[in-house]
Amino acid sequence: MSHGWFKIREETLRGRAFLLGSLSVAATIGLWWALTTGAEVESRFLSPQILPNPWEVVLSFQSLWLDRDLATAIAYSMFRTTVGFLLAAAVAVPLGVLMGSFTRVREFFQSLSAIGGYIPIAVLVPLSLSWFGLGERQKILFLALATLVILLPLVVSALDKVDDVYLQTAYTLGASRWQTVFGVMIPVALCDIYDALCLTYGIGWGYIILAELIDAKYGLGYLITVSQRRGPYEHVYAVLIVIVVISILINWSLGLVGKWLFPYREAGTGR
Repeated sequence: MSHGWFKIREETLRGRAFLLGSLSVAATIGLWWALTTGAEVESRFLSPQILPNPWEVVLSFQSLWLDRDLATAIAYSMFRTTVGFLLAAAVAVPLGVLMGSFTRVREFFQSLSAIGGYIPIAVLVPLSLSWFGLGERQKILFLALATLVILLPLVVSALDKVDDVYLQTAYTLGASRWQTVFGVMIPVALCDIYDALCLTYGIGWGYIILAELIDAKYGLGYLITVSQRRGPYEHVYAVLIVIVVISILINWSLGLVGKWLFPYREAGTGR
């Protein structure tokens, strides 16, 4: 048995987890600052064209907001990501439920699902351009496809976690096939399905840069591309920070909704 600092599978304490997590972030920012600090550009360990100073990135937010219209970019990216996610969910959730419930449906779609999981997401950019052309449709459908290949197996996995005891109980009580699916399997798996939806929506924000890489007039990915070509380079890191902050806020908000929808999950943890 391990003792001291490194115990195997030690219980997570919220206060300690917050403290250690904050220390790791502070250490990363401190290292970033040390590598990019210097009165002259030549005296810095890393050039501003590689990694600008954290304070320079913070100061660049004013011009990013005023000159590059950050608010409009966020709105466009939010719209594209959300609509793409909803399209993916509209396909992945019912199909995943069918695959998780009926073995023959799973066997029919399993190969396609596996192939989709092996395709690099970046490859979908040129493919979606050839399929859907330029414009908003391509960006939204690219995000939908990228999200779908991740969400579908997660929904199937959520159904797989439903214990056979629930099914046997339903059969004993005389439930029909569809009553078992809609009255037992989906309600039991709903919490895990919700977690899968939250996870993939957050991942969709990671794909927004690829979605807005070509022929985008607005959006956070567009701002990164413009900043790489024309500068200032600080805007690239500022936009990345914006994407991270938005993802954290969305994850936190959806987590609160999840606690309200599934209070028994928190009660079951004992914390």
